[in-house]
This record gives sequence, structure tokens and C-alpha cells, in this order.
Amino acid sequence: MATNGRNSQGNRDFGSIGMWVGQGVLAALFLFAGGFKLVAPAEMMSEGPVVLPVLFLRFIGLCEVLGAAGLILPWALKIQRELTPLAASGLVIIMIGATTLTAITGQVSGAILPFVAGIIAITIARGRWRRLQTA
Repeated sequence: MATNGRNSQGNRDFGSIGMWVGQGVLAALFLFAGGFKLVAPAEMMSEGPVVLPVLFLRFIGLCEVLGAAGLILPWALKIQRELTPLAASGLVIIMIGATTLTAITGQVSGAILPFVAGIIAITIARGRWRRLQTA
């Protein structure tokens, strides 16, 4: 199946378009969130109901930024495409932790965003794995 938004018959492939939209939204989200964790002052990251070590938060930020790049670059450049579903899978793991930690602190409504981001990441991982298998 072609990755340019059209299937082999030349018709629009809305699954591919939806996948790209999801990847773009997630990449923007993780680039912003991860970039913030990398550059924010330690004092700012030490606030909140659960205080995590700053080095751990910086590591998570780096993983989020690399995951954002992994969502877009391999598939767009058609190089090592298997890295895109792996990046999405890694971001699912981060979102499981974020959802759990947020819900444990009693902010169940705050856990909705990481939960939804995790669902989108799962969808992208599964969809891109399938496309690799049929290519």
C-alpha cells in the first residue's frame, strides 16, 4: 500500500491520512512536553503533588523528544520504517506511567490526556506494524 495518501488503485487512503494526522499531533505533543522537561528549571519541576527526581524527568523528556522524532522521521524519510512503531510503543510505556501516576495523585480528570495519547500511540504502533507486514 502506498504511503502518499493513495492506495494501489489511486484512490485516497484515509487510513494512511489518519495515521499521519495522529503521528503529527502526537509528535507535537511529545516534542513540547519533552522539550519543556529538558529545559525547565529544576525548581519548577520540583512542584506538584508527586515530586520525581529531576534527572529522571530529564530522561523522560529526552525519551519524549526522541519518540517524537521517531514518530515522523523514519516513515517520512522511508529509512528504517520499523522504528516508527517502536517509537510509538515506547511512548505508550511512558503514557502508562503518566496516566497511572496522575490517577494515583487523585487527579483522575488530569489522567485523561496521557490516557488518550497512549491510545493514539497504540493505534499508530499497530497500524504501522500492519503496513510494514503488507509492504
